[in-house]
Amino acid sequence: MTRVWKWNRPVTVREVLEDLQQERSIAYTTVMTVLDNLHQKGWVRREAEGRAYRYEAVSTRAAYSAALMNEAWTQSDNPAAALVAFFGMMSPEQREALRDAVRMVQGPEETPAPQNPTAENPTAENATAENAAVENPAAENTAVEMPAAENPAVENPVGENPAAAGGETGR
Repeated sequence: MTRVWKWNRPVTVREVLEDLQQERSIAYTTVMTVLDNLHQKGWVRREAEGRAYRYEAVSTRAAYSAALMNEAWTQSDNPAAALVAFFGMMSPEQREALRDAVRMVQGPEETPAPQNPTAENPTAENATAENAAVENPAAENTAVEMPAAENPAVENPVGENPAAAGGETGR
C-alpha cells in the first residue's frame, strides 16, 4: 500500500516491482500476489490495461490510518483508557499535531476563550508572564488537555499495537 499511496495514481505490478527492487530483491509474482490480495480485501481497485492491471488505492493513507485507530478504539472495553494509553505513546510533536487537528475540527467558533485575560495580554496592569501562567496554566493549551506519558491508569504497555489485538497485524 505504501507504494500505491506514494504515487497517488494507478500503478502496475511492474512499476511497484521496479520500485521495490531498488531496495531489495523481490519476485514479480510476489508483488502481483500482494496487489491481488489488497484488491480482494477492497483496499485497491483495479482496471485492466491490456494483459495487466492498474491498481489504485480506494482511500488515502490518512483515511486508512483513521479507520484503524477508530476500529481499535471502538473495540476497547475502556475507550478512555485506550485514548490515554495512545496519547501517552505520542511524541510532543504528535500531541501538537493532535491539538492542531482538534482545532481544525472544532473550528474557530468552538475554540474556548482563555479564562484569564492577562494570559492573552501580558502587558496588562500587574501582569507578568509568570503570574499569567500561575493563574491560567492552560492558557496556551485551551483546545486539548493531553495526559502525561507516566499516567498510572495506562494498562497498555508502550510499544504494544492496540490494532494488533486478536492476532491481526493491521496489514
